[in-house]
Amino acid sequence: MECLPVSVNSANQTRPSRQKVNKSTSQSIAAREVDLFCTLSLMAAREVEDKAKPLAAGEEVEEDDEHDSKEVVLQRYFLQEWKLVKSILDDIVSNGQVTDLSSVRKIRSIMDKYQEQGQLLEPYLESIISPLMLIVRTKTIELGADSNELVKIIKPICIIIYTLVTVCGYKAVIRFFPHQVSDLEPAVSLLEKCHGTSTGTALRQESTGEMETKCVILLWLSILVLVPFDISSVDTSIVNIKSVDANEPPPLVARILKISKEYLSSAGPMQTIASLLLSKLLTRPDMSPAFTSFIEWSHEVLSSATDDVIHHFRLLGAVESLAAIFKSGSRKALLDIVPVVWNDTSVLIKSTPAARSPLLRKNLIKLAQRMGLTCLPHRPTTWRYVGKHSTLGENISQKDPNSLVSSSGSSNTGHDYSVQEEEMDVPDIIEEFIELLLSGLKDTDTVVRWSAAKGIGRITSRLTYTLAEEVFLSVLELFSPGEGDGSWHGGCLALAELARRGLLLPVSLPNVVPVVIKALHYDVRRGPHSVGSHVRDAAAYVCWAFGRAYNQTDMKGILDELAPHLLIIACYDREVNCRRAAAAAFQENVGRQGNYPHGIDIVNTADYFALSSRVNSYLNVAVSIAQYEGYLHPFMDELLSNKISHWEKGLRELASNALANLVKYDPEYSANFVLEKLIPCTLATDLCMRHGATLAVGELVLALNNCGYTLPNDKQKAVAGVVPAIEKARLYRGKGGEIMRAAVSRFIECISIVNITLTEKVKRSLLETINENLRHPNAQIQNAANEAFKQFVPTYFAKMDDKGTFDITLKYVEQLNDANVAVRRGSALALGVLPFDFLASRWKLVLQKLCKSCAIEDKPEDRDAEARVNAVKGLVSVCETLTSTTDSSGLQPDDYTSLFITIKTEVMQSLFNALEDYSVDNRGDVGSWVRTAAMNGLEKCAYVLSKRDKLVENESPFNADIATSLVGGLAKQAVEKMDRLRDVAAKILQRILYNETVFVPQIPHREKLEKIIPKDDDLKWGVPSSFPRFIRLLQFSCYSKYIMSGLVISIGGLEESLKKAALSALLDYVQAVKVKDESETNSRELSISDDILWVLQKYKKRDRVIIPTLKTIDILFCNSMLLHMEDQTRVFCGGVVECLRTELKGTKDFSKLYAGIAILGYIASITEPIIIQAFSYLVSFLTHRYPKIRKACAEQVYLVLIQNGDLVAEENLESAIEIVSECSWEGDVEEAKRQKLKLCGIANIETGQLVTQTSAKGSQQKPRRDDENASYSSLVGSAGF
Repeated sequence: MECLPVSVNSANQTRPSRQKVNKSTSQSIAAREVDLFCTLSLMAAREVEDKAKPLAAGEEVEEDDEHDSKEVVLQRYFLQEWKLVKSILDDIVSNGQVTDLSSVRKIRSIMDKYQEQGQLLEPYLESIISPLMLIVRTKTIELGADSNELVKIIKPICIIIYTLVTVCGYKAVIRFFPHQVSDLEPAVSLLEKCHGTSTGTALRQESTGEMETKCVILLWLSILVLVPFDISSVDTSIVNIKSVDANEPPPLVARILKISKEYLSSAGPMQTIASLLLSKLLTRPDMSPAFTSFIEWSHEVLSSATDDVIHHFRLLGAVESLAAIFKSGSRKALLDIVPVVWNDTSVLIKSTPAARSPLLRKNLIKLAQRMGLTCLPHRPTTWRYVGKHSTLGENISQKDPNSLVSSSGSSNTGHDYSVQEEEMDVPDIIEEFIELLLSGLKDTDTVVRWSAAKGIGRITSRLTYTLAEEVFLSVLELFSPGEGDGSWHGGCLALAELARRGLLLPVSLPNVVPVVIKALHYDVRRGPHSVGSHVRDAAAYVCWAFGRAYNQTDMKGILDELAPHLLIIACYDREVNCRRAAAAAFQENVGRQGNYPHGIDIVNTADYFALSSRVNSYLNVAVSIAQYEGYLHPFMDELLSNKISHWEKGLRELASNALANLVKYDPEYSANFVLEKLIPCTLATDLCMRHGATLAVGELVLALNNCGYTLPNDKQKAVAGVVPAIEKARLYRGKGGEIMRAAVSRFIECISIVNITLTEKVKRSLLETINENLRHPNAQIQNAANEAFKQFVPTYFAKMDDKGTFDITLKYVEQLNDANVAVRRGSALALGVLPFDFLASRWKLVLQKLCKSCAIEDKPEDRDAEARVNAVKGLVSVCETLTSTTDSSGLQPDDYTSLFITIKTEVMQSLFNALEDYSVDNRGDVGSWVRTAAMNGLEKCAYVLSKRDKLVENESPFNADIATSLVGGLAKQAVEKMDRLRDVAAKILQRILYNETVFVPQIPHREKLEKIIPKDDDLKWGVPSSFPRFIRLLQFSCYSKYIMSGLVISIGGLEESLKKAALSALLDYVQAVKVKDESETNSRELSISDDILWVLQKYKKRDRVIIPTLKTIDILFCNSMLLHMEDQTRVFCGGVVECLRTELKGTKDFSKLYAGIAILGYIASITEPIIIQAFSYLVSFLTHRYPKIRKACAEQVYLVLIQNGDLVAEENLESAIEIVSECSWEGDVEEAKRQKLKLCGIANIETGQLVTQTSAKGSQQKPRRDDENASYSSLVGSAGF
């Protein structure tokens, strides 16, 4: 028996290095680095937490990482759930199978949490894998591979094993698989069994464990085929074969090949594992016939490319298996097949299937690079750059920097390096491989470019210095201006690979660094967006590789050149992954290259989490870094050159604020250079540039003023001319006009705060600009103009005479009645920010007009919710402005008293009316905007009135009536259906009760309110769980009607969760005292019934409230409430029936009709005099025009007849029930009319009972028997048909 040079034991005992799986090659460097950082931080945090735990008396410290057992330390820092996992595993091992499938799901969920930190599980792999695989092996031998029970047993076990494969990688797992020679045949038979029983879709296979089972067995076979004996010697099936063909593989191998080829056509993970199995099997020295056969098969697959889906997956599998074979096989055996495979590869890479499939191109690139490595002998690269120390710890241990230079005898560094040229025979085909890899660097997909970059690095490592230099120059050509973003990205990846492998010598760095700097700032505009974030991320990766690859002496000067650019990207890049990647590269260089000025401080400032927010990066991190020497001017230049003119509007606004934040470090430079450069840009042809420049000039001027820097007159004149120049150039027109209007408004606001010197003509021009922007329909422009108006008028028009101020004020007052809604919106805002002097002499007119504007407009076409919102805000602002001045320059005493009376009466009433604004349009409940503004306004006006002690005749400005209306109105909003309004109302009520500055007096039941609404900021008022608190206000008569009017909206609404919470709170409120005090329960029901009748009367013919109220009554009746209140029940039911006569007359609303009919059914079922009215009215709907209503009514009549036998004589009851139950009420309406008349006759329902109401005394008179037709006509008339 021939012994092959393959050692299974050595292969399993020698632990291979863990394979790095690139889940996303575009993942940033920061994300790659932070994994280890987070692990170490987690370990340190757990250690600190454990040490911080208090010890019991006499307890000794047990947690000592140095002296504790390995198991204790591992459990402390690695798999925290090990006890649970071990208990499940022990149960599986003891039973020899999985008895509870939920335990498999439990283990799987635990392992999935370690998906990003698989190394934490590796210490436990042997304890998990070995016993599970032993069960698989033992059961296979005991039950036989043909057993169906075997497959059922091993499936859940394989699910656990495959989960570990996905988390830790297959290399770490297969080391613990059994590898006895005798296991090979049973494993093959088991695979055939699983393969033969495959049914259903891939989704079903995955859910039942079939896919996992196949993958685990394939992995097991990839170990077993490495047996150090000829496979034919362990193939028992050869005994049954009379003659064996030497050119044919053994039967066992043929079986493996057949199944593996089928799995190569699979779209699942079996394809990759089958490729691995084939690479291990076919590269054995005794597999020459099988190897030749497979190469012929792969040639057929690669040369017959079609558009068929199955063939496409087979093609992917064939290429992947060839790549795996070239990775595992010996060079001598593979050299002969390189020309054949390369011919197929070179044709296939240019085909249509390859153009459509990035995965296929990636595999072809991988195959090409491995063929290139096969053609080049593995030889030491003498010219390669070698670092001084292999670990960071050794670098840190070097105290003397000079010792680093002296100890680098083995390193080829710096300009002192001299290359000794070597001779080497390079096959001509290598040039074709390199050309393919270079073209792969330009591919449109990242995975292809990443594979090509690694191939460039690997092949270059086997070339001579001269040839490697040619490759390097070819890579640099990818950075030419004419190349696309893919080329730049691939070039950066290739440079990083060359640097990491020591193939980029320090003498080449001067040529590389300028290219990398350009790549760090790569951002190409394409339409409304730009591309280049992946290039910048890859450029940061190059800088990161520099820090790890080169010594301090060789990087001297390079880091000084790269650092400002890395920090610019770390602070000012648009994408968070680029910011983090640049910061990680800077951190790596600072840590590896020794002492860098302020390096540690900068690293601590620009950390992973601080850079997650773009706003924080721009306004805080960058400002902190700019204080250090060498960064301020590059930061300002970056903002001026790139960010002020960025295509994204939000980024331009952020950049202008960021530039202003840097002014404090060098005001002179900002005023003399930056400002001079920005002012001409305000008239640039590019919209982005002029918008950003306009914003930046305004923010810059404001920042200079905050620093105490006064602009010279010539610069003030230049700044003052910016807006007139923009208007003269007509830059408000066309595309981008709205953006420029908002920017100009902000600019005017800034120069108004600074008080830039303006001529009268410019003042009038800017005021007109603000007026135009206030009239603009865009809300953002209006708000920006309003802020500018707020600063502009006091600054430049404060010294005007009374007539001038009156003209400005009167203009906006008159515009409140303008037909243009945008004008009304802007005018209300402008009045709200006018200074006191502009309001003092005409405050009555202003308040009256604003109060009128708060109300809903009479004409439907004039109604505008935003105008009313602005009017409410403006009204409140005017009141605050007028009452904030109390000195002699303000109002006269009589006027001041009159002002407070007006606020108390007219203003507060207008705000209370605004709380009833429930307007709806195609946007939804737009009235909620008005109600929100009104609630905030009521709070502010309450404070205004509470500050005033007395009015005339010792009358309090804030009395109990206003307090009741205020608290009641807010409480009503706090129990309605909108979460946002409930939260706002409750918080306002909370602030009013606990305000420390202003005490709001005369609030009824204040102490009880404070218990219901505690001073707790953590309470969540917007959630339905807040209902039980406000329901308790029903016990106070002054608030109960408000609460009920809001509560019925929630109970009778459409949202089930809200309805359930509100109803539950109400029922709990009524029934809470049922056991203790029956009279209290009745009292509460009486109060609720009165409140509901008040709601029905107040909101008559207003379906927004009436329909939910009717639904609420129906729900309460269903819960046996309001039906057992003795005399009050008759009063309540009579009021409800009277309301229904009004509300249901002529209505077409089905929900309203359904609720009304259900209520009538309940009322007609009780034993009160009102039942005759209710039943008569209910019967009238049997001939309704809508069939569904007739059917619903018939159902209610049927229930009433069964429950209340007093309505119909006992001898007629059966006939009445038969009429109701057998008639098809959804059918012919004429038949329904005839049946209804029969029913009326049986039930003695006559005209008087259908039309007239019972007398107030409740007396009943027996109806006269009139003509049935007359009775029916009256019935139809009363129903409104």
